[in-house]
Amino acid sequence: MTPEELVARHTVYSCVMGSRAFGLATADSDTDVRGVYLAPTPLFWRFEKPPTHVEGPADEQFSWELERFCELALRANPNVLECLHSPLVEYADETGRELLALREAFLSRRAHETFARYALGQRRKLDADVRRYGAPRWKHAMHLLRLLTSCRDLLRTGVLTIDVGAERERLLAVKRGEVAWPEVEARMARLAAESDEAARTTPLPREPDRARVADFLFRARRASALDADAHDEVVQRVVSGGRAGQ
Repeated sequence: MTPEELVARHTVYSCVMGSRAFGLATADSDTDVRGVYLAPTPLFWRFEKPPTHVEGPADEQFSWELERFCELALRANPNVLECLHSPLVEYADETGRELLALREAFLSRRAHETFARYALGQRRKLDADVRRYGAPRWKHAMHLLRLLTSCRDLLRTGVLTIDVGAERERLLAVKRGEVAWPEVEARMARLAAESDEAARTTPLPREPDRARVADFLFRARRASALDADAHDEVVQRVVSGGRAGQ
């Protein structure tokens, strides 16, 4: 089974991300699709395991295998957590809907560290651009402000909201280069400080609910193994491949 077939035939959840999900889309914005596929359990019985992620097959499309997605979400990976909170869901089967119902189980105080670490990496890139070109990449500066705001609000409320809402025009002004870099820097510093302050009293739990997520993954794997049609098809491929190599 090719990686493209895994995405085409076994996706359990897909959504639109990027500017369209953030409420920052303009006429020239791409449509970034992110998804999660559940590789049939018999594929894990081979020496060669199914891929943990797949790029494509469409442009601007990226998918994770369910277990890898859950691992990253439990670590509070910003990109993965935001996928679970996209307002633009394209598809969700029964497994995908259960994954969405687990959104809060992935949230924890770890988000403070992971979002801040990601933001620091992006800030260093912006500073390098300023030193080299005299100005940052304004689109990247806009998205960093968005991320910092999202992190602060998550820590304050315990809820991850990725649509920028009323901040849209202020952020788009940054993207157009209409806001001086020192002012953007000051906003970034203020948001980081506000996140640090919110982390002290956040309603988020110290750790994610790993046991609840593990139970979900176990049941998804077991259901896949007991799926007669999927089992027979994949086993035939495994057997055929094994005989060919004898």
